[in-house]
Amino acid sequence: MPDTVVLDLSVLADFLGDSVREYESCTPELPPRSWAILLGRFVEDAMHVERVRFARNIRESDGEVLQEYDSTIIPRFGACYANRRRGFWCEPQELLRITREAEAEGLDVLGSIHLHPDWHRIGPPHERGLRVSQEPTPMDRHLFCGSGWPLNMILYLERREGRLYHSLGAWAPPPESEPGAGCRSLAIRLGVQGR
Repeated sequence: MPDTVVLDLSVLADFLGDSVREYESCTPELPPRSWAILLGRFVEDAMHVERVRFARNIRESDGEVLQEYDSTIIPRFGACYANRRRGFWCEPQELLRITREAEAEGLDVLGSIHLHPDWHRIGPPHERGLRVSQEPTPMDRHLFCGSGWPLNMILYLERREGRLYHSLGAWAPPPESEPGAGCRSLAIRLGVQGR
């Protein structure tokens, strides 16, 4: 699988805007969430991201998903996932629709992108020891393995001196042959405007 991600930052403009809106309106009880599907092509030794498509989260409404979280996710990854705004489960019909649209444009579903806020600063007091960044959490690793997508991006947002800053991480799931291995970091190459 390619170990480099190529994209123009403008491709992520809608996702960044959604992430900032979520961040600005969140509370410690209502964490921000933003998640989308990445479409693009495999070009030589890289994955070229060309489109971002939002999809509906059924994490809050689907009984089977809620049961899965109650029986598997919460015992394994912590009580913080009892909050239904934590974690994402893509609505299958929307994923099918997006996949078909991608195929019609000659694109592949490469993976997903989601938001990590500086929760250790803005979250509830009992969670402020859980430092987050653009690095995958144990729950992210679990989801990356489950989806099997070759590209999993994390946009990290943090506030410093009254301004928001962001960073990006790109990750491949760990090899199936290495249980317990960490996610593999992918290089990100951002296009230069007008070149």
